[in-house]
Amino acid sequence: MANANQTLPEFLLLGFSDLKALQGPLFWVVLLVYLVTLLGNFLIILLTQVSPALCSPMYFFLRHLSMVEVLYITDIVPRTLADLASPHPRAISFWGCAAQMYNFIVLGISECCLLTAMAYDRYVAICRPLHYSTLMSQQACVAMVGISWLMGIITATTHSSLIFTLPFPSRPIIPHFLCDILPVLRLASAGKHRSEISVMTATVVFIMVPFSLIVTSYARILGAILAMASTQSRRKLFSTCSSHLLVVSLFFGTASITYIRPREGSSVTTDRILSLFYTITTPMLNLIIYTLRNKEVTRALRHVVKRQVPSP
Repeated sequence: MANANQTLPEFLLLGFSDLKALQGPLFWVVLLVYLVTLLGNFLIILLTQVSPALCSPMYFFLRHLSMVEVLYITDIVPRTLADLASPHPRAISFWGCAAQMYNFIVLGISECCLLTAMAYDRYVAICRPLHYSTLMSQQACVAMVGISWLMGIITATTHSSLIFTLPFPSRPIIPHFLCDILPVLRLASAGKHRSEISVMTATVVFIMVPFSLIVTSYARILGAILAMASTQSRRKLFSTCSSHLLVVSLFFGTASITYIRPREGSSVTTDRILSLFYTITTPMLNLIIYTLRNKEVTRALRHVVKRQVPSP
């Protein structure tokens, strides 16, 4: 990435060091959210692995989504907790910053693609039920998961290579709590404008294309549901799709606000709060939606608990 004869700078992550009154409360809130998200996603991974009721393609994708969420939040939170526990801003190495951004992009794009695959699964189940076993075979599901990871790797490699080959100041200061794309890109001293346009164009494409596919899938699903004569069948199908729709709205809504909104008038504090919600709180809310609002998951959890806890 960087030139061989160039001294690699260390980045100084400001985090929330300028908001000292909030550092203590934020530390405990972030730690609690992290632990709940880890435990909950590990529980979903276990349930979808051992429960016969959760062996459909939808739960295969949900298991991989939970794996992505665990890796995603672990890429960010341990470092953030260490920064919150420190009274002063802490440095991160050039390669440490590059690695955090690379993982962040891989996992974010992979999650985006997995949500698209889950929408396609719902479309096939409702609109093309006779072809479901063929279109959503085990091989097809594995291929979709593989493509999701591949898209994440390609995007992360492109973005990271473009950003970390730019020249940086000797002691760059990032007014953020993680090495996110735009805060790091703004530190570059040359070629910044062209690179920012390229990176933002790619970011918009990788957010809007999957979102468009999801919207198309649900438009057709809605048409199929409204064409049904039975009110009970409509209600059941709406209930089946509601959890995924909520997660999609949360993911793409917060991503759009964070990355696509106009930069004019936005403050550093606002950017950090939005990023904190997007990167740390959203995975926990996804977990709550897929457990509390999903009857099959809660039923499988009760069944597993009953098997493990003997009756008195």
